[in-house]
Amino acid sequence: MLTMLLRWALNAAALMVVPALIDSVSISGFGPALIAALIIGLLNALIRPLLIVLTLPVTVLSLGLFALIINGLLFWLTAELVEGVSVHGFWGAFWGALLYSILSSLVDLVVGKPR
Repeated sequence: MLTMLLRWALNAAALMVVPALIDSVSISGFGPALIAALIIGLLNALIRPLLIVLTLPVTVLSLGLFALIINGLLFWLTAELVEGVSVHGFWGAFWGALLYSILSSLVDLVVGKPR
């Protein structure tokens, strides 16, 4: 339980780094980052697998690159759902999702993968 809370807080901190590197993403504080990290986790666990299966032919034809488009769209959806998080345009969401994925992977390396 403590590891899950630590991972959530570190992912929110990683989300706070994204606006520093990508101008089209803005987060007003750590509270909205915590909520956004939670929603991103839920969307990635519940909706992303369904979207991957539904778009499997396109994903296979693009050699998996379409999964990056799905990540960007889910990042954009998160910004629409959370007050205090804004993304200006699809490409901002795309690059924000890509950077957040890298940072989240680093968090998993530090904390350890969930079982």
